[in-house]
Amino acid sequence: MRIDIITLFPAMFQGPLTESILKRAQDEEKLEIVFHDLRQFGLGKYHQVDDSPYGGGAGMLMRADVIVPALEKIAERKMHKGKSKKPYTIYFSPRGKKLKQAKVEKLAKKEWLILLCGHYEGIDQRVIDGGWFDGAHHKWIDEEISIGDYVLTGGELPAMVLIDAVARQIPGVLGKEASVHEESFSASLGRKKEYPHFTRPEEFRGLKVPDILLSGHHGEIEKWRKENVK
Repeated sequence: MRIDIITLFPAMFQGPLTESILKRAQDEEKLEIVFHDLRQFGLGKYHQVDDSPYGGGAGMLMRADVIVPALEKIAERKMHKGKSKKPYTIYFSPRGKKLKQAKVEKLAKKEWLILLCGHYEGIDQRVIDGGWFDGAHHKWIDEEISIGDYVLTGGELPAMVLIDAVARQIPGVLGKEASVHEESFSASLGRKKEYPHFTRPEEFRGLKVPDILLSGHHGEIEKWRKENVK
C-alpha cells in the first residue's frame, strides 16, 4: 500500500511513523509513505496557503487554489510498480464519518490513499464538494473522516491514527494473522472488545489466572473467551 500525506507539518510524523511496527512495514516494503509539504504549493513570495473566510468570522481557511493543485499533482502518479492506480483521497474533518474498525478494514484493501491534513478553520468547501467545469465533473475528496467528537489543531494526529490502524490490516505486517482476526472490534468478535488476557506468573499478589486458562481444554477455553467478549 502507498499512502501520500499532504500536510503543513511533515516533521510531526517522524516519531510515530519511524518506529516499531510501522517502521518494519516500510522497511519490508509492505507500506510506502510519502510526505508532501503543502507550502511547496503555496502562492506568492511567502507561499501563502490560507486566507480569511468570505462573510467574516474567526480564523483562516486553507485555499482551494493551493490544495487542488497539490492533489492533482500527486494523482498524476498513475503508474506504480507497473500497475495503473487511482488514489482514494481522505480529508480529516469533524463532519466526517467516525473511523471504526469496519472502515479501517475496507481502507486497508485500497492500494493507494491520499490523506489531506487540514489546519486553521479547515479548507474551502469547494475542495470537498467538487463540481462541473471544463466539460467534466471533478471530485477531489472521496471521503471525510473523523476520529472522534473533539477538536484537534489539525489533521496530522488523525492521519497517524488511521495509518496505524490500517497498517495492522496489511498482510504480513503483524507477523501473525491471528493477531488481526481476533482483536478488539474485529468481525470474528462481532465488533466487540476482546476477551481478557493473562500471562505468567500464575499468581501475582494474590491475584490468580482463571483456572480454565490453565486447564489445557481448548474447547472450554474457546467457550470461556467467547463468553467474556465485552
